[in-house]
Amino acid sequence: MKAKIFFCWLKIILVLGFVCSFTFTAAAQNYYPAEVGNTWVLENADAQERRTYSLEGPETVDGTEVITLRIETEELSTGELVDTDKYFLTVGTESIKLHGTILQEAAIGGTVTADFPTPATFFPLHLELGDKWQIVADAEVKTGFLKIGGKSTTNLEVVAFEDLQTPAGTFQNCAKVELALQFSAGGFINIDATTYQWLAPDVGPVQYQNSDGLLFKLVRTNLPTEPDPHDVNADGVVNILDLTFVAARFGEMDPEADVTGDGIVNILDLVRIAQNLSN
Repeated sequence: MKAKIFFCWLKIILVLGFVCSFTFTAAAQNYYPAEVGNTWVLENADAQERRTYSLEGPETVDGTEVITLRIETEELSTGELVDTDKYFLTVGTESIKLHGTILQEAAIGGTVTADFPTPATFFPLHLELGDKWQIVADAEVKTGFLKIGGKSTTNLEVVAFEDLQTPAGTFQNCAKVELALQFSAGGFINIDATTYQWLAPDVGPVQYQNSDGLLFKLVRTNLPTEPDPHDVNADGVVNILDLTFVAARFGEMDPEADVTGDGIVNILDLVRIAQNLSN
């Protein structure tokens, strides 16, 4: 019996070694797919407000080619915009960088702008529990003929990973990011506000809670939201565990591990999994 178990594991190790030798990459997921054209529409539980995220561009700002993340909040009953936020971004291999913001509040007719001579980290593409970063900016508040200089500090932290149900589907291993904002201007404007953004791996924003506790959930996006057929162990990510799952059933007729659907679990299934490992 011990010999049988040993050779079973030896087979798994040898097969995994063969596959991984030419195609394995670290199973790190992109929690904010930042490609022009991506859109996410979130609504609150009572369907009174809608929050739409869209990535537009590119355009050149101060000599730098950026894309624009536009976030619009609207009253569904009237169709009126509550506010429009624009974030000017560039996307690197490890993070999305923030070059400037324009935040417009329709209710008061005010605008808050900030530029970042040294781009700040907007969001890392790959998130882990306990990750922390900070966005600090000198801002200008303009309402009517009044202009006031201000200071904005946002502390961001990944505080949990959760599974979420939304009208657009169920999402596993969502990163819950806390955004704690401190803003002051003119010696008489002082704002402390905490919001939460949930990001699903390879999907992006799927839930948002504003500073009043109003919860918005994803109702539609143009990104794929169905479970990845290569995630054979259904943990929300295609990684080495899926390769192990398939390799342990090598030579068997197991439909859960037979991702190619040819009736047998073989090297083709392992290669298919390996080619779809999360980057």
